[in-house]
Amino acid sequence: MSKQIIGAVIGGLILFIWQFLSFSLLGIHSSQMAKTDQQDAILENLAAANLPEGMYFIPQPMTNTAEDREAHMNKYENKPWARVSYHHSLDMSMGMNLVRGLIIDLVAAFLLVWLLTQMSDLNFKTALLSSLAVGLIGYLSINYLNHVWFEEPSLPDLVDAVVQWGAVGAWLGFWLPR
Repeated sequence: MSKQIIGAVIGGLILFIWQFLSFSLLGIHSSQMAKTDQQDAILENLAAANLPEGMYFIPQPMTNTAEDREAHMNKYENKPWARVSYHHSLDMSMGMNLVRGLIIDLVAAFLLVWLLTQMSDLNFKTALLSSLAVGLIGYLSINYLNHVWFEEPSLPDLVDAVVQWGAVGAWLGFWLPR
């Protein structure tokens, strides 16, 4: 059991460190966080709208009737649209976010360790390829699907899936079969 715990803890730390590097020092996700010199005007207009905190897809039909949906499509087709995640206050403290991120990474690594230890003939190659498969499943079913529906840039997420899960798979492929 201690072998699995050590594997999961180091695997979780690998995930956490890669995510820190990917979002900060390496700037891989800069295409997902575009900047505009109109940010003050946009934020003022959003605040003036008195929106409750939440995520918005704009425009949306106001009711779900067939007539309203059709009128909506006719009115807005080939016009601008947006996805907005709106919050009333920017909290610059990262402490709790970092703690939650680390916990999630440790749990994810533990789940992968559990999955790998269910294999009777685990070796380096199987651990590496299985870990990459887990990362790619997550990427395809979440990030790439958002790219398909909402035209979000997803290449940074693909890089993350391959690098972080490949690194964890390499570590576990070295550690667990020993």
